[in-house]
Amino acid sequence: MQRTLFRRGALLAQKAAVEVSLLPMSAPIQPRLDRAMSSVTIPPPECMLRPLEVPFRYLFGPGPSNVPPRVLAAGGRGIIGHLHPEMYEIMNDIKKGIQYAFQTQNNMTIAMSGSGHAAMECAVFNTVEPGESVLVAVNGIWGERVAEIAERMGANVHIMVKAPGGVFSNGEIEKALAKHKPVLFFLTHGESSAGLAHPVDGIGDLCRKHNTLFLVDTVASLGASPIFMDQQNIDILYTGSQKALNAPPGTAPISFNERACQKMFNRKTKPVSYLFDMAHLSNYWGNDGQPARLYHHTGPVCFGPVSGLLCLSHQYLSWRHHREVAGYLWKGLEDMGLKLFIQNKDLRLPSVTTIAIPEGYNWREMLQYIMKHHNMEMTGGLGPSTGMVSVRGMLKF
Repeated sequence: MQRTLFRRGALLAQKAAVEVSLLPMSAPIQPRLDRAMSSVTIPPPECMLRPLEVPFRYLFGPGPSNVPPRVLAAGGRGIIGHLHPEMYEIMNDIKKGIQYAFQTQNNMTIAMSGSGHAAMECAVFNTVEPGESVLVAVNGIWGERVAEIAERMGANVHIMVKAPGGVFSNGEIEKALAKHKPVLFFLTHGESSAGLAHPVDGIGDLCRKHNTLFLVDTVASLGASPIFMDQQNIDILYTGSQKALNAPPGTAPISFNERACQKMFNRKTKPVSYLFDMAHLSNYWGNDGQPARLYHHTGPVCFGPVSGLLCLSHQYLSWRHHREVAGYLWKGLEDMGLKLFIQNKDLRLPSVTTIAIPEGYNWREMLQYIMKHHNMEMTGGLGPSTGMVSVRGMLKF
């Protein structure tokens, strides 16, 4: 009976649609349609009528980096639906690649839709509630950014400050942990604005001693400088796709261990961001144990990041190779009479070399000359190091 009524209703609707389509248009409607179709007042811009031209650059800044042919080819593959089973398989592969790169077995491992800032905000938004204490190590721009993000969402922010490239001792960190009793402590492993690879050993143990989550930024260092998430007791680790992973920007891998998940999924309030809410993202990435993945957002259906992780896996984690190549660069620069900003070789970031601006030279003019005559991108520092250093990344294939 229901099926008959449904068919009858469908036929009536179809008949009504035909009858409406055959009705002559009333006088007031026809001119409006004609005007809408023929009287466009804003013409298409000329730039949109020309073929897209992108110049080749040697990207020797702190990122993005030049992308190898294999990754470029992956980006040109056809698009599939973001909820297709094949896309879920690719997401599962990306998760395994991130676990390898991070050296972790954390189940709660995903790739954020967005740049490294997306993962930065995701980490803070999900593990910190308004009024809670957060401790941030600031020795460059990225500590400044995290402090502002935490402040904006209502956290009680405390900062430890050093000049760009400064190193915090474990003793200084423990003293601040005991004083401020934070729920989260942030440290940048690869501070690209200064070219520093900050030591991490022992800090995770101190954070556990003081019941604090340890959040580490490896956007500029992952793949180029050693990091062991599980062994070093890092609770939350994130990076970006556009640096040493050699993929286009727009994807930010992040991982949470069980300690972080306990804090994250036992909140009193919802995270301030719906897009970055790990309660939803964990399901979207198949990490919550539920049989079905529900729609949360349309993730970027791009295959560059997975290809970058494939390249990393095929080369294995070539930290020694990065350091050897960086060593040749450091020696060549010093042989030319230039001074490197980070004096201690053991603290230099292999993927980002910072050169002290020679006295009497205008750094902007220098970088403009290099770009104009050598088609080579370098930068003049970032945030608190602006004008103090010239930043040169490494071309990696």
